[in-house]
Amino acid sequence: MTGTLTVDRHAKTRLSRRATGIIMAIVGVLIVAFAIFLVTSSPNPDALPTTIGVSLNSFFIWIGGLSPLAQIPLVIVAFGVVFAIILVLVEFAPRPGAGYFWLRLIASFLIPLLAFLLLRPYQNAVVYVAAIALLAGALLFFADYRARAGTGYVFQLIIFMAPAAVLILVGLIYPALSTIYQSFFDKTGQQFVGLGNYVWVFTNPDGFWSVINTVIWAALAPTISIVLGLAYAVFIDRARGERFLKVLVFMPVAISFVGAGIIFKFVYDYRQGDQIGILNAIVTAFGGKPVGWLDAQPFINTFCLLAIFIWTQTGFAMVFLSAAIKAVPAEQNEAAALDGANAWQLFRNVTVPGIRSSLIVVLTTITIASLKVYDIVAVMTGGRSNSTVVAFEMVNQQQRFQSYGHSSALALVLFLFVMPLIVYNVRQMRKQKEIR
Repeated sequence: MTGTLTVDRHAKTRLSRRATGIIMAIVGVLIVAFAIFLVTSSPNPDALPTTIGVSLNSFFIWIGGLSPLAQIPLVIVAFGVVFAIILVLVEFAPRPGAGYFWLRLIASFLIPLLAFLLLRPYQNAVVYVAAIALLAGALLFFADYRARAGTGYVFQLIIFMAPAAVLILVGLIYPALSTIYQSFFDKTGQQFVGLGNYVWVFTNPDGFWSVINTVIWAALAPTISIVLGLAYAVFIDRARGERFLKVLVFMPVAISFVGAGIIFKFVYDYRQGDQIGILNAIVTAFGGKPVGWLDAQPFINTFCLLAIFIWTQTGFAMVFLSAAIKAVPAEQNEAAALDGANAWQLFRNVTVPGIRSSLIVVLTTITIASLKVYDIVAVMTGGRSNSTVVAFEMVNQQQRFQSYGHSSALALVLFLFVMPLIVYNVRQMRKQKEIR
C-alpha cells in the first residue's frame, strides 16, 4: 500500500513538472512571437510615442549635452541607482511573508514593462509592449512559485542574471539573427534574393579571394606561430639571458596590428631608384630588380601580410608554451632519460604530450585571431591585388559599397569558419573536466 502511494505521488509530481514545463514553454513562445511582431511591424508615423516621459535614448541625449565633468558623476549615480535596486530585490526576494510576496509580484510585472518603455519610445505598439510585459511577469512569477528551492529562488536568480542576459541579447543575439536575416536580401535590404549573396561570396573575385586567403591565414598562421614559439620556448629556456631574450621575442605582441603594418610597410617598400625598403635593398644589393611585394601575385602578397601576423603572435605562443613546458613534472623526463631516451625523444614523447592542452589553447586562440584579422590588410594593401580576407571584405562591402546583403553573407561565412573551433574547444574543456 505504501509503495502504491509512493508511486502515485511520484506520478503526480512528474505530471505537475510536465504541466509546469508545458505552461512555461507556451508562455515563452508567446513572448517571442509578440517580440517578433513588435520588431518587424512598421511603425505608424502619425502615432505618438508611447513612453513614460523618459527613455534611455533621451537620457543619453540629455547627458551628452552636459560638460564631461558633469557626465561622469551622473553616469556613476545612475549606475549606482540601478545596482542598488537590483541588490534590494535580490536581498528581499527569498524572504517569507505577505509583504515580500507582493514585492515579488509587483516587481515581476513592473520591471519588464519599465524595461521596454525605457529601451525606446514605441510608436503604436503599446499593446505589444503591455502583452510582452504581462506575459514575462506571469512567466517569472509562475516559475518562482513552482520552484523546488523555495519561493523567491527563481526570482532572485533571474534578477542576478537579467543585466548580463539583456546585454547578451541586445549586443550579441539580436545582431546575429538580424545579420542572418539580412544575408538573404539585396544591398538595400528590401528585395529577397535567397542564396544569391552566398553565391556571390564564392564566385565574385572579391568574395572568392577573401575566402581563399582566409583559409590560408587560418592554416598557416597558427601552425608557423606555434612551431616558432615552441622552438623559442625550448631553446631560450636553456640559454643565458633567458629573460632578456624572451622580452625581445615578446615585444611585437605589444604592438598593435596597425603599428606592425606601418613598420612592415618600410620593409616591403617598393620604388624606382634608391630602395629604402629592407627587403628590396637586399634584392638590389645582390643585383636583382626591386619587387612590388604587396602587389605580387598569386599569394605572394598574402604571404607577406601573413608574415606580419606571425611576427606579432610568435611571442605570445612562446610565453604560453614556455610556462607549460616548465609545468611538466621533471620526474617524467628523468624516468625517460633513464630508459635511454635522447633529447628528441624526450621532447616528442614527454614534453609535447605534457603540454597538449596548452597547445590546443594557443592553436585555437591564434586561429580565431587570424580568421578575424582586419587591420593588417587595411593598412598594408586595402584589399587590392587579391589580398583581401573575409573580415576586411565584410567591412569593405558594408562601408564602401553599402551592400548590406554581401556584408551579412560574409559575416555568416566567417562565423561558420569560427564555429568548429569553438565546438572543438568546448569538447576539450569537457573532457578535461571529466578527467579532473
